[in-house]
Amino acid sequence: MTRALVFPGQGSQYVGMGKSLAEAFEPARLVFEEVNDALSQDLSKIMWEGPEDDLRLTENTQPALMAHSLAVIRILENGGLKVGELASHVAGHSLGEYSALASAGAFSVADAARLLKLRGQAMQRAVPVGEGAMAAILGLSLEDVNAVVEEAAKGQVVVAANDNADGQVVVSGDKAAVERAIEIAKAKGAKRGLLLPVSAPFHCPLMKPAALEMKDALADVTIERPVVPVIANVLAAPVSEPEGIRNLLVEQVTGAVRWRESVASMGSLGITDMVEVGAGKVLAGLARRIDRDLNTMNIQDPADIEAFTASL
Repeated sequence: MTRALVFPGQGSQYVGMGKSLAEAFEPARLVFEEVNDALSQDLSKIMWEGPEDDLRLTENTQPALMAHSLAVIRILENGGLKVGELASHVAGHSLGEYSALASAGAFSVADAARLLKLRGQAMQRAVPVGEGAMAAILGLSLEDVNAVVEEAAKGQVVVAANDNADGQVVVSGDKAAVERAIEIAKAKGAKRGLLLPVSAPFHCPLMKPAALEMKDALADVTIERPVVPVIANVLAAPVSEPEGIRNLLVEQVTGAVRWRESVASMGSLGITDMVEVGAGKVLAGLARRIDRDLNTMNIQDPADIEAFTASL
């Protein structure tokens, strides 16, 4: 058995996330305190008590999801289960790539928290609220969606931003162009096309100002070689070199999240088991659609940790 640890992205957050871990395990409490200190903010209070609107703010969501995931990792490590022994690879969806890298020792938790807070702020600054949009297109292939966005652009920006699974592609760009893409996709046989409740058009060329901010921020951060390779979003392939990681994290801001290809590549890497670490079960659900031979498991609360350790 060869295992990959994967880390969720935006949309998996919920009020109460991580609270049971903090109540049951001191290593988890220490992670949440470390993140609060790094951000000079009581982020854990927002995570555990809400309000949901505050948790949904991108600048809070991104470090919150990382904190929950790393709390799980620290609990496992405290029990003698090191990432380098548990997994052959790590991966994360969008912001989850930072969680993956922190889990594998490439970043400190504090640096990951600060980078993700800035990433959320930079993404929000890049496009005024209401001018951009994202939409899920269900029931069309990536190739079909690429044809849709080409037709829908009409001089504006709209691209396939997240290739999540067979028949589930998210498009991103100027709001009018995204709305045109929904209608064209439906005419081409899409089962559904729906706008997503996000505050900015992530992973498209409109995010270039945010990419420049992240390039400056990442230049000042020490990145160590991870203990296991990370399957990078924009390559759908493993990387380990710190400078390559740094460059890919900048590229990731405007580039597509190639999640379907990343999961599909796991079989060729000898991976048989995928463990989703942190909030929600989105990635495990996608994995079942991409590769039915991949065994999936989730760890987000004390009962999950007990089940996982018992399975080893």
